Amino acid sequence: MSWYYTPVPTVVPAADFNPSADAAALRKAMKGFGTDEQAIIDILCARSNAQRQEIAAAFSRDLGRDLVKDLKSELSGKFEDVIIGLMQPPLNYLCQQLYKAMDGIGTDEKALIEILCSQNNETMHEIARLYEQLYSRPLAEHVCTETSGNFRRLLTMIITGSREAPGTVNPELAVQQAKQLYDAGEGRFGTDESAFYKILTHASFDQLEYIFEEYKKLTGRTIEQALKNELSGDLYNALRAIVECVQMAPHFFAGKLFKSMDGMGTDDKTLIRIIVSRSEIDLQNIKDEYEQMYNKTLLSAVQSDTSGDYKKALCAIIGKA
Repeated sequence: MSWYYTPVPTVVPAADFNPSADAAALRKAMKGFGTDEQAIIDILCARSNAQRQEIAAAFSRDLGRDLVKDLKSELSGKFEDVIIGLMQPPLNYLCQQLYKAMDGIGTDEKALIEILCSQNNETMHEIARLYEQLYSRPLAEHVCTETSGNFRRLLTMIITGSREAPGTVNPELAVQQAKQLYDAGEGRFGTDESAFYKILTHASFDQLEYIFEEYKKLTGRTIEQALKNELSGDLYNALRAIVECVQMAPHFFAGKLFKSMDGMGTDDKTLIRIIVSRSEIDLQNIKDEYEQMYNKTLLSAVQSDTSGDYKKALCAIIGKA
C-alpha cells in the first residue's frame, strides 16, 4: 500500500542541546544596533519545535524577555514569517494559517484544502479543539461562513471528523463503494456529488486505497480520471487532494511547492507554510519526490526563487542532502 511510507523530517532535535546557551546567543544576536540574522537562522532552523519552546522558556526565565516579541521587533517581511512560524507549536501554526485563510475579505480556498484534506482524524480533532480555544469560534462554523455548497459540506465533514480510524479495512465493502462511486458519476447522466464526498471523507485512508484499486478494476479508469470528468472547482480540488494524500502525501506537497514557485512571482504563503509545517514530519520525503517529479532539487528551486535572509532560512530548514 503506497499510504505506508516512512516519514523522514529534515529538522530533528539538536544533540548537546542547551536552551540557556541558545537563549543567550539569540539575545546577543538581537541586542544593540543591528541584528545578526545568520545567528538566528543557525539556532532556530536547527532545533526541533520542542527545543524552540524550551529556548523561549529559558529566554523568559534567564533574561526576563519574550523571545517571540523580540524576534518580531527585530525581523521583518517573509524572513519574519518563517522564523515566527517556526516558533509556534505545530498545530497552533496550522490553526493560525486556517484563520488567516478566512480572515478579512475573500477566502484562501487553496490553504483550506491543503491543511484540512491532508489530516487524519486524530490530528483533525486536535486542530478543531485548539482552533476554538485560540479564536473563541468553532472551526466548522467559521469554515461554513466562508464556503458554500458541496465544498462546504465536504470540509465540514472532514472537520467534524467522521473518518474511520487508520487501519480500518473491509475489502468486500470496497468493491461496493467503488460501484457506488461509479453509479454516482460515470455510470449515470449528471453527477451525484454527495456520494463522492461522503465516501472520501468517511473511509479510512487504508480503505480508500482499496476503493481506488477496485474502481480501476471495475471501470478501467483511475479515480483521478473520474473526478476530473465529473467534478469541478473547489470540490474537485479538495477531493483530488484527498486522493493524492491517500496515495502519497509527499507527492501532493511536492506538487503544491512546485506550483508555488512556477511561472511569474512566488506564492510565498504556500511555500513558507509547507516548508515550516512539514519540516518535522516528512520534508525529506517531499524533497525526494520533488526531485523525481521535476528533475531538479527543491533546494535549487527555492534558491532561485527567493532571496536574502528569507532564502537562507528556508534553505537551512530544507537542508542540503
